[in-house]
Amino acid sequence: MHNVWDEGICLKMAGAKTIEALSLTFTAGVAAGVFLGAAGLWALPAILLPIVSVPVFCAHRLRCSKAGPGIILLTFLTLGIFVSAQAVPFETEESFLQSLALKWADNLKALISRIPFRADDTSPLLTALLTGDKSGLSRETTQAFRGSGASHILALSGLHMGILYLILDRIALPLGRSRTAIWIRAVMIVSAAGWFTLMTGAGPSIVRAFLFILIGEICTLSGRRRKPSRVLCLALLVQLVLDPGVIRSLGFQLSYLAMAGIVLLYPVLDKWYPEGRGFNPLRKIWQMAALSISCQLFTGPLAWIKFGTFPRHFLLTNLLAIPIVTVLMWVAVFTIALFGLGWCPEFLITITDGLCRLLVWVQKVISS
Repeated sequence: MHNVWDEGICLKMAGAKTIEALSLTFTAGVAAGVFLGAAGLWALPAILLPIVSVPVFCAHRLRCSKAGPGIILLTFLTLGIFVSAQAVPFETEESFLQSLALKWADNLKALISRIPFRADDTSPLLTALLTGDKSGLSRETTQAFRGSGASHILALSGLHMGILYLILDRIALPLGRSRTAIWIRAVMIVSAAGWFTLMTGAGPSIVRAFLFILIGEICTLSGRRRKPSRVLCLALLVQLVLDPGVIRSLGFQLSYLAMAGIVLLYPVLDKWYPEGRGFNPLRKIWQMAALSISCQLFTGPLAWIKFGTFPRHFLLTNLLAIPIVTVLMWVAVFTIALFGLGWCPEFLITITDGLCRLLVWVQKVISS
């Protein structure tokens, strides 16, 4: 504990935020390790690690000398290079929880398919939004989402997890605000979010969203203030420690770039619209636009490099599609739950069907 405390003091003396500095340094090391591994320089990290360990040990003995912060950051950089370059892909057997979660996902897909929707695309679209399985969608619908720049809506991401988090949060409201109720709420939300992560295959962007929820609930229980940049960096550090190879995933890269845009740029854009009293629909529209612009400016360059295209209508698409998706997922969750219990009003099925049709129609109009 004394050494950890000394490290924290060293970083603060250097003018760096502990979590942000360690996370970004480790991430840079992991990225460098990918290039070293690709170049066949596997032995270099193994040589660097013992060399760096000597001055680190000396820095500890000197109890935070002026070189301490730099040495600590250099250590994290080297560790990132080491774990990334030395990591060997391996397959693990499916755990009991994973197997059970995937069976739940199959049961959910079967339940959705039994609901008597009139439109052919409704069941496959709900399956894609709630499980990530897009195999049932028609080619025309998939192309419409791709052409309008709304492919991210079909790919499970923090958007879907965020909507489910809001639903769970509202369900937990009757518990009250007592200390016991807060603990019950946190356990319920984290457990449900974790189970949803396993059900959907634990993709990089969903794991990132789960880590955000987990860290946020820990902050709530411990009475700590949630600073968005620290939550982002801590989630990044944890995810890379658990699986350094995930940095190669495009979904991982786009997910964290989008969140970086929200954390760094969105607050600046949000202030451009003057605050007023009461409900202001124009301000809500601007907030949605600012959120979309923030994400796109950070993810656009990488998308262009990978795919050679840029979603020209992204702003219109997000302003129209995201509100529809939000309402659709709220209604769909209750429709599916009530249908599974054997009692679902016809009007709920009709509304869900209508929202799915509206979402698909909007994408087709924009893509055309």
